[in-house]
Amino acid sequence: MRYMTTQDVDMSDFLDSNVVLYAFGDDDIKRRISSQLLAGYPTISTQVINECSHVMRRKLYWSPDKIAEELEVVLCLVRLQPVDIRHIRLAWKVAARYGFSHYDSVIVATALEAHCEHLFSEDLQHGQIIENRLRIINPF
Repeated sequence: MRYMTTQDVDMSDFLDSNVVLYAFGDDDIKRRISSQLLAGYPTISTQVINECSHVMRRKLYWSPDKIAEELEVVLCLVRLQPVDIRHIRLAWKVAARYGFSHYDSVIVATALEAHCEHLFSEDLQHGQIIENRLRIINPF
């Protein structure tokens, strides 16, 4: 039996919470696109998990048990990047340079620190390149 290693997968994609949430939505096209992105073993952060949990609870009215069950599946499909003070400090710099909100800046900072090449998000400017190495892509 051969086990998958980090050399076997393209870890250059980072998914924002809105992209992950569409995997659970009613829009067939967006659900298919987000599911395909999740199948590519992307990176997400602990912030993305927290934002998804919040939306699932407050807007979708899911129970904590259902949220945990569904997000455990997501966690099996991704590389998880914890957010720490290093990311927050970089987020302050990103916010000052690019004018993003704090939470968007933390997403960008975490994607940069994870050495991702693409950040899939519906919230940021499609095609924008951050720090000459991270391209924002709206997959929808």
